[in-house]
Amino acid sequence: MKQFQYIRPATQQNVLDAITKPGTKIIAGGTNLVDLMKRGVTAPDKLVDINHLPLKSITPSKTGLLIGALALNSVVSENTLVLQKQPLLSMALKAGASPQLRNMATVGGNMMQRTRCSYFYDTTMPCNKREPGTGCGALEGYNRMHAIFGTSPQCIAVHPSDMCVGLAALDAVVVIAGKKGDRRIPFTEFHRLPGDHPETDNHLAPGELIVGVEIPDNNFSQHSYYLKVRDRQSYAFALVSVAAALDISGGVIRNARLAMGGVAHKPWRLFDAEKSLIGKPATEASFKHAAQIAMQGAKAYEYNAFKLKMAPGTITEALKHAAGLA
Repeated sequence: MKQFQYIRPATQQNVLDAITKPGTKIIAGGTNLVDLMKRGVTAPDKLVDINHLPLKSITPSKTGLLIGALALNSVVSENTLVLQKQPLLSMALKAGASPQLRNMATVGGNMMQRTRCSYFYDTTMPCNKREPGTGCGALEGYNRMHAIFGTSPQCIAVHPSDMCVGLAALDAVVVIAGKKGDRRIPFTEFHRLPGDHPETDNHLAPGELIVGVEIPDNNFSQHSYYLKVRDRQSYAFALVSVAAALDISGGVIRNARLAMGGVAHKPWRLFDAEKSLIGKPATEASFKHAAQIAMQGAKAYEYNAFKLKMAPGTITEALKHAAGLA
């Protein structure tokens, strides 16, 4: 690990002033960044510690629930407001990492974490995400954990977060501060697909800081479920995960939200499948039909073809749990 400068600004404005220089990284919990530095995947010149900023609150807003970027994953998952209003987020958080990591990881850091693709982490292997122009080792390599949606010839890595899948399903909005002013980005638009530039994970501009996430009020609290399929029950990344939320009245689906993890470079929202559910009875037949629609455009590689069967089955099962049919 190369030497770096470490600073701990006292105010948000001081942070914004400090992060404008190239080679600067923000650190909060450090659960992902420190690993990347140890492995030589990233080598910042300066770390800006933001833990002094007042961004840990979880409070009602005029239209929903506002969660500060420095709120710990463990705290958010057990927060009374979250459990009452947005239980899907709590389920997604508890499915991720380990209790020890959740006690350190922050909401903003979770959003900014990078792929766990083994080719990205192995600096002896080609990886366009780590070193643009070197190729994608996973394309012809061991790609069991890799994407089946939204891939490009440059990259087939997947986004690793469970929390982000839940937030994508809940129509969350990312609240961002910058020297040019504040802005808000729909969560489904915050992360990027790889395209020709897989080295860029999201649409956060240089010199900007995530200050929070806002989740709008909804009617999904009674019918939500997060289902994660993985190789072992604890501390493993998703092969396929599904965040499912339903608004059901009289056995009929009035509204629906679906997002998947472990299948794309970003949390994968299933808009067409959601539309297919509205006005339909909350039955297994309706859920299977939505799952078939959700798989349109999926493309497997040599070692992850099993996801083409696992994914629709996981969608169906998550919807059954959300509807109380499982």
